[in-house]
Amino acid sequence: MSLSSLSSLSDPEEVVSTGRRIPDRVNIFDEHDGEDFRIRYRLSKVTALQISELLDLEPVTQRNKAIDGITQLLICLRLFATGSFQQVLGDLVNIHKSTVCRIVQKVTRKLADLSSAYIKMPDRQELRRVAEDFYEIAGFPRVAGALDCTHIKIVSRGGSLAELYRCRKGYFSINVQAVCDAFLKIRDLIVRWPGSVHDSTIFNNCHLCADFERGKYSPYHLLGDSGYFNKNYLLTPFLNPKNSAEEAYNKSHISTRNTVERCFGVLKRRCPCLEKGITLKKTSTILQVIVACVVLHNICIELNEVDPPEDIEISVDSPNIGILSISSQSTNSAVRAALVNSVFC
Repeated sequence: MSLSSLSSLSDPEEVVSTGRRIPDRVNIFDEHDGEDFRIRYRLSKVTALQISELLDLEPVTQRNKAIDGITQLLICLRLFATGSFQQVLGDLVNIHKSTVCRIVQKVTRKLADLSSAYIKMPDRQELRRVAEDFYEIAGFPRVAGALDCTHIKIVSRGGSLAELYRCRKGYFSINVQAVCDAFLKIRDLIVRWPGSVHDSTIFNNCHLCADFERGKYSPYHLLGDSGYFNKNYLLTPFLNPKNSAEEAYNKSHISTRNTVERCFGVLKRRCPCLEKGITLKKTSTILQVIVACVVLHNICIELNEVDPPEDIEISVDSPNIGILSISSQSTNSAVRAALVNSVFC
């Protein structure tokens, strides 16, 4: 090779750089303040900073313009708030959608890992205070929690088992069971059943039912709608009240149990992806997102975060009586009858 050829190869003007160019990061935390921030991320800046510190999301290095912890959290919150595709979220902060995917998985996993600390039934000492809080609503005694299920929309999984996820309303969903207290904090959560499964089936096969069966929470009870079988530890309203005492019982029952309906409303306004539908394909990831949203909801309650903006309409799941009959509603009614005769008479 000639000297002229070597000199041309070493000419800096003709050398093409093969190094990766990393774009500058967008500071989305400082873009909005006050109500504008709450509308986009469904909580305040102060709460977002506290949650970011709790999850310990800061990168271990600052090389390659690493994304800081608060930005990672806001990317995930934006997914919860909009259900947008990862490409759209990537365009928001000028990063690739694969990076968005890793960030969402990381933050969601860290939130879900806190479920044992933030989603738990009260102990015996706390149970008394929970019952007192419920009693102040409409005078219903010894209530340990309000029970109900809600459907979370998903996309069809495809395959031979796809129709298992089609609920009675015609769309594909996960049927999620929750028990909440009087302050709308979710105390127990079951996230694994496809949308076609009846609410009462989910309860009869959960650990909470077994705990009440063996008297762990006696003499306290849960309140459920008419889609459940009435039991001594799960009280439902009268389908056909026959006197003023039963009507008074129903009125108090409905007002007290309404907390779980309001709880679902606040949860889905905090994380609208639960109302609009989760577009992720992998079932295990969908379940993890639901758990993470509930943990986020409970953290916000503990931090006294104000309720999210009421800018979306929340659908209300009507009770699915379905397989239940009037005779089945009347079984195991000793506790309910005693309450009617002693409290609501």
